[in-house]
Amino acid sequence: MHENLSSTELKRLHRQWRKETSRRVSLIIAGIQGPYNIGSIIRTAAAERVDHIWFLEGSTTPENAKTGKTALGSERFIEWSMATDGSAAIKSARNRGYRIVGLELASGAEPIHITNLKEDVCFVLGHEDRGIPTALLDQCDLVSYIPQLGKIGSLNVAIATSIALYEFRRQEWNEASG
Repeated sequence: MHENLSSTELKRLHRQWRKETSRRVSLIIAGIQGPYNIGSIIRTAAAERVDHIWFLEGSTTPENAKTGKTALGSERFIEWSMATDGSAAIKSARNRGYRIVGLELASGAEPIHITNLKEDVCFVLGHEDRGIPTALLDQCDLVSYIPQLGKIGSLNVAIATSIALYEFRRQEWNEASG
């Protein structure tokens, strides 16, 4: 029989997973405007221990009051900054030792489950409809996508971010266990 964990048991479980996690991950938000998407991304980022989020001009930031509906206070656990443009954000991420991975349905992109994410990674995430601008995609070290089997051609950007962050952590945990 399964039972929900108590708050103490939950803290112990999360503490154990944190001990098995050493790689760093960050995000560049390139034009995502929906405050509920941003709030959801922030909450997932806090849950998966994202180190930093760069917001490019034109992106909604945690300062927007509507992000709080989905972030639920998790923004206090995230370090973030504004970047004047994508090149500046990518340069900053590279200077911190990150490999730049665009998450986009684009030509030449590889499926995320075969993408080698076994180093520090900064995912670039684009606008809900227009995606990552081509000029920014060209600056990525590689571009990855999430395979989809149904009749819908793309995922919500917050959901796609959650999947990418989990895949990043999953690869690290698989390497540690096997």
